[in-house]
Amino acid sequence: MSSPALFTPITLAAPEGPGLTIRNRAFVAPMCQYAVGELDGLPTDWHRQHLGSLAAGGFGLVVTEATGVSPQARISPRDLGLWNEAQVQAHARIVAFHHAQGVAAGIQLGHAGGKASTYPGLPGFPTGTVPPTEEGWPTVGVADAPVLPGLAPARGLDQAGIDAVVADFADAARRADRAGYDVVQIHAAHGYLLHQFLSPLTNTRTDGYGGSEANRTRLVREVVDAVRRVWPAAKPLGVRFSVTDWVPGGWDASATSRLAHDLVDHHGVSWLDASSGGLSSGAAIPVGPGYQVPLAARLRSDLAGTSAAVSAVGLVVDARQAETIVVTGQADAVSIGRAALRDPHWASAAARALGVASQENPQAASYWRSGF
Repeated sequence: MSSPALFTPITLAAPEGPGLTIRNRAFVAPMCQYAVGELDGLPTDWHRQHLGSLAAGGFGLVVTEATGVSPQARISPRDLGLWNEAQVQAHARIVAFHHAQGVAAGIQLGHAGGKASTYPGLPGFPTGTVPPTEEGWPTVGVADAPVLPGLAPARGLDQAGIDAVVADFADAARRADRAGYDVVQIHAAHGYLLHQFLSPLTNTRTDGYGGSEANRTRLVREVVDAVRRVWPAAKPLGVRFSVTDWVPGGWDASATSRLAHDLVDHHGVSWLDASSGGLSSGAAIPVGPGYQVPLAARLRSDLAGTSAAVSAVGLVVDARQAETIVVTGQADAVSIGRAALRDPHWASAAARALGVASQENPQAASYWRSGF
């Protein structure tokens, strides 16, 4: 019997060599844990057990949460970072465990921009910007304005600030390579800094980074190029997009496809993860099972004939739902988020539900009895 499409290997292309072959198409989406204890950006025991349980649970690729490329880039003071050598060594322990389970290790590198220095998204915390008196920091962004209501105004980046952000992404990518990560995903979604530059909703600049679509996409291309120059040519590079703002006049699927095509054709990107939203508290988002899958399907269709792989994310919770997405060509892979939090062994359970033989189940060998 042939394997379910979800449990066939997938290769993410790279500029040189064969690329990265991943054992199946069930990926773990990057999900913030707000679990850094000393506010130093270092992975903790929580991160090791959280990410390790996912690696043991049968997934093909586990992507570490949004990781700040500088202290000021973090979404909250409790977020991970990759701006120093101690962090490299702590991440290397996580990566080594992934590899021991036969799992590819990815990391999402990001800068929160005007949505940085916010309270952790956990029960018991307030919302809004953490003030400097409470271990927060002044934020920078696309313009001198709050990104969303309830957030402190950011300071618009000048050219020197933009250059520093680009350099921070490149430096973090170097560290990700030293930690052993197999793929980097650049975070250009969810209202964070790169998305703030992309969207007409927030980008009111009048310089070379604002106005036209070519100018608004300039920073993303500069970041991608800087990362690609230092990220090994044998390793793939990905980008997560908010494909649409869900607001008329905002960033949309057509603009995403144009930028994605350029990044794939000319800038060394080979994996796109299709998410949405994050820049408007009033956006009419049709949240429901698989609500973002049509965005991935549109992007995949627009990139037909390229080397790019597209993954779908957004309330993909059921094994047969995920299998249908892949087998019908709506996406090349699925990124599992909340369902993986509820069950770190989601992929192993999905394999059983789809009829994968017990001896071929991708779960950790120590759990083999669970198949009987």
